[in-house]
Amino acid sequence: MNYFNESFKEETEMKKSFDKTKIGGDASFAGASCDAGMMAMPGCVQNPIYECPQERVCHRYICHEVPHIMPCNTRIINHHVYKHTFTPEYTCCEENVCENVYGPRCY
Repeated sequence: MNYFNESFKEETEMKKSFDKTKIGGDASFAGASCDAGMMAMPGCVQNPIYECPQERVCHRYICHEVPHIMPCNTRIINHHVYKHTFTPEYTCCEENVCENVYGPRCY
């Protein structure tokens, strides 16, 4: 038999092993079946009542490894820094100026 849940299975098993003498019923009712005109009495087996189905949810997590290729470029930048230094270089020059000096003249 296919059971919807565990509690329904337990209730059904209890009905099968129901002892009529515990409730004061007559043992002759144990084998009797219920007719349409007969009211439900202890010892009569009735059709099971189907409850709303219950659902169990099981979450499963499946991990997948996905390799990714990520190119990584190394760029080298050479910076040429020119440091300008100034060193004085001294020079010397000489200038000769000639002047003509004339004495008194007569005109």
